[in-house]
Amino acid sequence: MAKLADEHGLDRVGGRPSLPQYVKQLITRSDFTFTLAKYKMQSENERNRLGMLWVLLRPAFSALIYGTVFGVIMQGATARPDDFAPFVVIGVFVIEFFNTSMNGGAKSIISNASLVQSLPFPRIVLPIATVFQNLLNFIPTLLFMMILAMMFGARPDWDWFLFIPLVILFWIFNQGVAFIFARVTVHFRDLSQVTPFISRMIFYTSGVFFELKTMVEKINPALQPFADWQPLNNVLAIARGILMKGGVIPYDYFWHLAIWAVAIFIFGFVFFWQAEERYGRDE
Repeated sequence: MAKLADEHGLDRVGGRPSLPQYVKQLITRSDFTFTLAKYKMQSENERNRLGMLWVLLRPAFSALIYGTVFGVIMQGATARPDDFAPFVVIGVFVIEFFNTSMNGGAKSIISNASLVQSLPFPRIVLPIATVFQNLLNFIPTLLFMMILAMMFGARPDWDWFLFIPLVILFWIFNQGVAFIFARVTVHFRDLSQVTPFISRMIFYTSGVFFELKTMVEKINPALQPFADWQPLNNVLAIARGILMKGGVIPYDYFWHLAIWAVAIFIFGFVFFWQAEERYGRDE
C-alpha cells in the first residue's frame, strides 16, 4: 500500500517530510511565521495600560533592581567591574533576549497544542515565531540601551555598526537553542518547570555582574578557554566593548560566536525536524 501511495504522490497524514521538503514548506509559511510573531507581541502588551512601553520597562526595571542589589553587595569587592552601572545595564538587556528565547522556545509547542493538533504546518514555525517576537522586542531595547550608554559617557562612532552582525549572530544562536528546548520539552514536560531555573543559573554565571574572564583567571587560569568560548560571554564582551566608554572590542569573539551560532542552529533545526511526527500527540 505504501508503495502504491508513493507511486501516486500521496503523503501520509502527519508524516515527516524530507529535510529539503521541510525547509521548502517553512519558506512558504514565512508570512504566517512573521504574522504570528507580531500578533503575539501585540497581544501580550495591549492588555497592559502602558502597552508596548513595557518592552522597555521590563529590562530597565530588572537592570535597576539587579544593579542596586549587586552594586551594594559588591561595593568595594575586587570583582566589581569599573563603570558598574553601564556594565550591568548592557548585561541585563542582552541576556534578556537569550532567556526569553530559551524559555519561550521551551513552551512554544506545548502551549500551542490546540493549534498544532488542528492545522497542518511545519511545527518549527512556532519556535521561530517565538524567537522572532523576542527579536522584535530586543531591537527597541537595544536602542534604549544605546541611549543609556550615552548618558553614562559613551558617544556614537562607527563601531556601533558592529551591532548589526552581533545581533544577527545572537539571533541565530538563540534560535538554535529554542529549537532544542522546544523538542526536549515535548518529550519531558517537566523541563518547562525547570527551564526558568536553568535560565536564572545562566543569568548569574555568564558575566552579567562581573567580568567572566577576570573571574576565571583568579579561580583557575587553566580554565581561561572556557571564558573565551562561552557564547554568552562572547556576546556580552563584544557589546560592552562597543558601547562602554573606553571599551575594547574583542574581535576574535565574533568568530567564536559565529561558530557557536551556526553549529547550534544546524543541530537544533535537524534535532527538531526529526521529531516532527510526534508534536501534538498525547504522550
